Amino acid sequence: MHKRDVHVDAYSPQPPARVWAVVQNFCEAWHPAIDSMVAEIDNNNHLIRAFTVHGEQTIYRERLTWYSDSERTMFYTHVEGIRGVDCYKGQLRVSEASDGGSDIIMKATFTAATPRADEIATGTRAIFKDAVKAIAQLAEDSTNRAIESATSNNQPQIQTRIINSEPALALSYTGAADATLCLFLHGIGGNRSNWDQQLAALAPHCQAAALDLRGYGNSHRGNTQSAVDDYCNDILRVAGEFNADKLMLCGLSYGAWIATSFALRYPERLEALVLSGGCTGMSEADTQERESFLHSREQPLSEGKTPADFADNVVSVISGPNASASVRARLLASMQAIPTATYADALRCFTRPQEKFDFSRLTMPTLLLTGEHDKLAPPQEIRQVAQRIHAASAEPDVRYECLADAGHVCNLEAPELYNNALVELVKRIGKNQSHGHSPGQPA
Repeated sequence: MHKRDVHVDAYSPQPPARVWAVVQNFCEAWHPAIDSMVAEIDNNNHLIRAFTVHGEQTIYRERLTWYSDSERTMFYTHVEGIRGVDCYKGQLRVSEASDGGSDIIMKATFTAATPRADEIATGTRAIFKDAVKAIAQLAEDSTNRAIESATSNNQPQIQTRIINSEPALALSYTGAADATLCLFLHGIGGNRSNWDQQLAALAPHCQAAALDLRGYGNSHRGNTQSAVDDYCNDILRVAGEFNADKLMLCGLSYGAWIATSFALRYPERLEALVLSGGCTGMSEADTQERESFLHSREQPLSEGKTPADFADNVVSVISGPNASASVRARLLASMQAIPTATYADALRCFTRPQEKFDFSRLTMPTLLLTGEHDKLAPPQEIRQVAQRIHAASAEPDVRYECLADAGHVCNLEAPELYNNALVELVKRIGKNQSHGHSPGQPA
C-alpha cells in the first residue's frame, strides 16, 4: 500500500464569508460533476453525503468528521464508492488572503496499492481543480447568503417542574414530550434561567429542559458534599422524570465538565454532546494547581463574604468587552443569587475530579463552542480539546465554533450564533429518529 497526498488551491477576490457560503452545507451539490446528492444520518447520528456523478452508476458516500463555520473548515472521510482505496480523508478550507480575498484549499490523503494509487490521485486532483474553480465562480455570481436565525421571535411558554425526591431538583422546560430530551447544565456562577433563550429556540424542534444544579435556584443542595457522580445521578433522575430514553446534554463551563463526565459514564444514553466554555475542568491540573485554585476562591468566603459581594469582579472577568448592559445584569443577578454554601460545595466538587477524561469513549456527535473573548476557556484551548476529541475517536464527528465578540457565557452574549449551531445539531438528530435509525436512510 502506498500513501498519496493531493493538494489543490485557488484564489477568489470575494471575501471569505461569501466564498464559504457556497460550500458550508456539507450535503449541497455545488460541484459541477455531481448528478444527485442526498444527506443521510447513520445509526450514530453521523452526517453522510451520498452522491452520484454524471456518467456513472456508482454511489459515493463521505462522512463529515470535523466542521467549523467560524473557521470555515470541514474534514470528511470516504465511506464507500472509490474502488481500491484505503483510509481516504479529505478537507476543504476557506481562509482570508492578504488582500481580503479568499484562498480556497482542498486536500486529500489516502492509501492504495499501485498502480491504483496513482489513478486515484490523478482523479482526485482533477475533481479538486474543478471544485475550486466552481467555488470561485459561484462566489463571484452569488450574493451573500442570508443565514436563517434560529432564535424565534415567538417566545414559547417556559414551564417549571420540581422533582420532589431528595434532593429536590428544579427545571425549566419547553417543547412536546419526546423520547430524547435536550438537557442544559449551567456554570458555577449561573442558574437554569441562563438557558431561557436556548429553550425558546429549541421548543419547535424537541423537548428541552434546563436544570438548577444542586443548591442553585430552586434545587436543594443535599446533606453531603456533592460529587460528580451525584450530578450524573441527578441527570438520570431528570431523564426518568421526562421519560427520555436518550439525552442531548449541553453544558457550560462547570456544566460542560459535568456533561462530559456523564458522557463517559453513559455514552449509550447520549444522542449528542454540546460543550460550551470548557470541558476538562480541573481534571488535567495537578494537585498543587487544584489546591491553589480552591484556596483563591474560598479565601473571600473565609473572610465572611458571599458570592453577592464579589459578583461584580466575577462578571468583569467572564463578560466580553462589548457585552450589553442587559447581559451584564443577568450575569450579575445569577452570581448574586448563589448561596455561600452552594458556591463552596461546587468549588470543592470541581477541584476533586475523579478521572482524567478518555476522549476515545466519546462516541456521539460533539459540538464545542466558546467565546472569542473567553478568558477562562480561550478559543485556542477549546480548539485543542476539539482536536483531541477528533483524534481520539474511531469515528470522529466534531464541530468547533468560536463565537465572535462573546465572553465566557457565550450562549447569553451571542445567542443567535449559539442557537444556530445548536438547532442544526438537533435537527440532524431529529431526522435520524424520524427515520427509525435505519443505516443509509436519506435524511
